[in-house]
Amino acid sequence: MSPPGRRERKKAATRQAIADAALQLFLARGYDQVSIRDIADAADVSTTTVFKHFSGKEALVFDQDADREARLVAAVRERAPGESVLDALRRHVLASWLPIAEHPQAAEFTELVDATPALRAYAERMWTRHAGSLGAAIAAEIGAGADDLACVALARFVLEIPALAHGRPDRRAAVETLFDLLARGWDSHEPAPGS
Repeated sequence: MSPPGRRERKKAATRQAIADAALQLFLARGYDQVSIRDIADAADVSTTTVFKHFSGKEALVFDQDADREARLVAAVRERAPGESVLDALRRHVLASWLPIAEHPQAAEFTELVDATPALRAYAERMWTRHAGSLGAAIAAEIGAGADDLACVALARFVLEIPALAHGRPDRRAAVETLFDLLARGWDSHEPAPGS
């Protein structure tokens, strides 16, 4: 794959500048107090340019949505020969989510989303779409039907891991524990009766 050309790099830089300006304004003023015009002015672009890059205000907050979904699916489809789907997803979550969780603005971002009904709803729709895409990718890799219950369940469980590990003192250990639980199943975790 050839590197992106000048035009694509410029478009990506403009998109990122708009998203960065929007997030700064949202964190400083609150989501509902910021207009598209405010964002366009802060990014030094027109409102038309904002809408060329983003479908709406919510999409400005989750500007990496499509890339994250694509990388999630690629983690399954492009895993190393002999690597299990679960191991590939473990590696992906550790490599992608931990840096996000450790970002200095992570808590502010989470608070912004949690405090804004429109953003919570958008995040839920995004999560559902990612679960569907991931479940379908897992099913395709193992030769199962697109709506195979085990594949759908695994996708949903994997997508919940960051939320479950979020408040833990050692997030990496929490992610590892959760993936171990998925790999071995509950029966291996639950103590035997009478022990």
